[in-house]
Amino acid sequence: MHIMVTGGSGFLGQQCIAHLLKMSGLALEPAPAQPIEAITAFDVMPGAILDPRVRYCCGDIADPHQVSALFRDNTAAVIHLAAVVSGTAEADFDLGLRVNLDGTRNLLQACRARRQLQGSASPMRLLFASSIAVFGGSLPEVVTDHTTPTPQGSYGIQKYIGEQLVQDYTRKGFVDGRSVRIPTVVVRPGKPNGAASGFASNIIREPLAGRAAVLPVDPDTAMWVASPRAVVRMLIRALEIDAQQWGWHRAINLPGLTVTMREELAAMREAVGERALALVEERTDPAVVRLVRTWAARFDTARACAMGLEADRDFAEILRAYMEDHPEALALQGP
Repeated sequence: MHIMVTGGSGFLGQQCIAHLLKMSGLALEPAPAQPIEAITAFDVMPGAILDPRVRYCCGDIADPHQVSALFRDNTAAVIHLAAVVSGTAEADFDLGLRVNLDGTRNLLQACRARRQLQGSASPMRLLFASSIAVFGGSLPEVVTDHTTPTPQGSYGIQKYIGEQLVQDYTRKGFVDGRSVRIPTVVVRPGKPNGAASGFASNIIREPLAGRAAVLPVDPDTAMWVASPRAVVRMLIRALEIDAQQWGWHRAINLPGLTVTMREELAAMREAVGERALALVEERTDPAVVRLVRTWAARFDTARACAMGLEADRDFAEILRAYMEDHPEALALQGP
């Protein structure tokens, strides 16, 4: 079995690949589990995971010829993570369209062409990483799978269009697609990125490393979050689930936690003491505030939970997971 991961050198891409490499096999239900013989990671640069089963292909997802060349005769599934993140998509409209929209359509077209070429009775299974950014503006107190998406930023709009493309290609039988709306992922390791939601990780990661961080929103700002561990676990399970269990509607909200920035900071104080909080400066950024205010913070994810997808228990568990997974990034340990 060959698996393709677009955005495979990015944070979630590397996390997914590491998880897949540890699995004894991937079960694309109703078929039994099969060993993963090869993984192609497609991105603009190579990743850090070195394994004989992993091949890095560097290129442009907006180039349909490059995308088509990634497929093999034994390609069984695609995990589509490649994207320009929220803040960057808002700042560079054309880049967001090129990667988030054109790239997604190129991938769907390539999956469609592979099925037609092989004459397969089963369409290619494709998991599309969408985002809770598809929701915005005037929303109910709790968002459900039946809430109409009303994105308020370029990134959310591009992700919602991607969902609709996945839905229609699935309806036509071109792919077996499924879209998962990912919560804000915290705590992300490494350097700050262009995501408008990045502060939710920055205010934890940077102080734990002994560095200053800025909180650009009110501390009582609530967000819908999930740990990298939980998100990767849910992504792989969402890929495996039988198409019959998905039904006709192919987009779901992934489970997460509603957490305020004040609660995040309190969990960090409990873990490492007051000295970490002294490194966090509250400095309002009106541009970030305007965007964050349009995001939903509370979700009912009954449909995803019925599929067996599970969130973290609490933010303390998320924090512990980060500290366990990245001991090299910690300057502060223990109160």
